[in-house]
Amino acid sequence: MTAAQNVAFQAGSGVTPSTLLLGIAGAILTLAFVWVIWVTLGTFRAWQGGQVTLFDLTWNTLRASIVLMVLGFYMR
Repeated sequence: MTAAQNVAFQAGSGVTPSTLLLGIAGAILTLAFVWVIWVTLGTFRAWQGGQVTLFDLTWNTLRASIVLMVLGFYMR
């Protein structure tokens, strides 16, 4: 954005574009963390009930964590 666009954006919204982007990134990463916890706990409960194997528990947790890491890399 040009300097004039930054000034206009800040005057209209009350925040700088970088602050808004940081807030959006923080909200997305928070939701991603909650999703990873949900996947892990759901798979753990299924493992406790004998519905999945230990390999499935490990694989689902690892896969969700990899998605979180990739998302974190692109959100920085």
